[in-house]
Amino acid sequence: MNLLGKFATVGGATLGSRIFGFAREMMMASALGVGPVADAFNLAFRFPNLFRRLFAEGAFNAAFIPLFARKLEEEGDSGAKRFATEIFATLFTALTVLTVLAMIFMPELVRLVIAPGLTVCIDDAATLGHALSCQDRFDITVAFSRIMFPYLACMSLMAMVSGILNAFRRFFAAAAAPTILNFVLIGVLAYAWATEADQRTIGFLMSWGVLVAGLAQLVTVTAAMRWAGFSVALGRPRWTPGLKRLLILAGPAALIGGITQINLFVGQAIASYKPGAVSILTYADRPYQLPLGMVGVAIGVVLLPELARALKAGRLEEAQHTQNRSLEFALFLTVPAAVALFLIPEPIVRLIYERGAFLPETTVSVGAVLGLYALGLPAFVLIKVFSPGYFAREDTRTPMIVTGVSAAANTALSLVLFWFYAERGIALATTLAGWLNAWLLFEGLRRKGLWALDRALVKRALLVVLSAVVMGAALVAMMGALHPYLATGSSAVHQAAAILVLVAVAMLVYFALVFLTGAVDRKLVGRLVRRRPAKEVLR
Repeated sequence: MNLLGKFATVGGATLGSRIFGFAREMMMASALGVGPVADAFNLAFRFPNLFRRLFAEGAFNAAFIPLFARKLEEEGDSGAKRFATEIFATLFTALTVLTVLAMIFMPELVRLVIAPGLTVCIDDAATLGHALSCQDRFDITVAFSRIMFPYLACMSLMAMVSGILNAFRRFFAAAAAPTILNFVLIGVLAYAWATEADQRTIGFLMSWGVLVAGLAQLVTVTAAMRWAGFSVALGRPRWTPGLKRLLILAGPAALIGGITQINLFVGQAIASYKPGAVSILTYADRPYQLPLGMVGVAIGVVLLPELARALKAGRLEEAQHTQNRSLEFALFLTVPAAVALFLIPEPIVRLIYERGAFLPETTVSVGAVLGLYALGLPAFVLIKVFSPGYFAREDTRTPMIVTGVSAAANTALSLVLFWFYAERGIALATTLAGWLNAWLLFEGLRRKGLWALDRALVKRALLVVLSAVVMGAALVAMMGALHPYLATGSSAVHQAAAILVLVAVAMLVYFALVFLTGAVDRKLVGRLVRRRPAKEVLR
């Protein structure tokens, strides 16, 4: 399967997961709104979910795949199996110890790391009779966190198995497995609706659902690995040169590849000082994650093995070409998505969430945050494009420094802007830090002579931006005409129809412009659809 076909496989599976994630978030928003139970669940889930994003979406693979592929090539299946068993045994032992310690010290973790804002919570006597007290909010956050923390272990082990599958060029199972989480939580929420469960009960049911889904995902990818003819055993953990090398690469790779999630986690911890802010940030994150997951994750997972293979064979021109075409593909899809999300965030949020406990004023707050997140969308996809340029050469020092600078900038900006703009300040800080990260990564590659932008890329990038701006103008004009159908009070059918019209017009204008102006290579798009051999199109 060619490079773009692999992007389509991983991106398509991830897109499916994100769509079902939308359904899950819609049901959760209706059931919990932005109340204290929603905040507690989102705070508790963000911590293990941070590790899912760090590991399952490419960071662990960035370190594991090159080492595993080398063992497979140099020592065959037996050497690769021995290496995988060493890593699995150590990972399993470390995760078991970490989980036990976290369960014991969870109150301290919540107080100091997950939700420091709960420590300064003050009960409002006017609402205490029908709202959760500060102590109740803290207690259920601790309880939810304890239930869901083993999900971290499941996802970390799943990441390793996924890395093995990716090394064998079996991308689909690992990309599709996260859909299980959405199926389970949708089932839980449907059951809660049918039984008219109260919000606290819904929170506990969803927490247990996360744990069950994590186990199911691990079983799924393990079965796929066995189907591919490979297996690992649970042996005694041992310190080996292979393990040492993996740890040297994996730590920085996790931080670098997961900078988006690290920034979001820091933002959420700061947001815990304002009731409802955590849930507002979480709901805004879902529409923004759809294009980021579809494009960014696909590129990050597929580009690294392709780039590493070209560099190992000494095909430097092919490596440069692969990098430029990946960047071109990323801009082609993410720039118009960013423009659309920035211009019409409220209608999108209203259609997805505004029902039940999710009120019109919440739509305004979530829409404002989504619009600011949208400005950083291209940056976070570019990070996925630039990072493999370092990992494929086993250089983690440079991107590690870049990530540290970006994370520090995000924390500082979040702390300052939160006090002026609340959750909007955190979203703005995340976006600015993302662009800083992307720019520093690119500059590092350029100065080392590891990335040279070709003329075709520069020309097409400028035309893509111009086409997206014209598309944005068309969207603004259409929004004025469709405003009665997009406003609060309009039926869901009318809202959906109006947004479909907006999307159709935007796509028509954008794709017409990019094809007419040559902003995208028609053969490149044709290859995505037909999956023709690389030599026919990548010229």
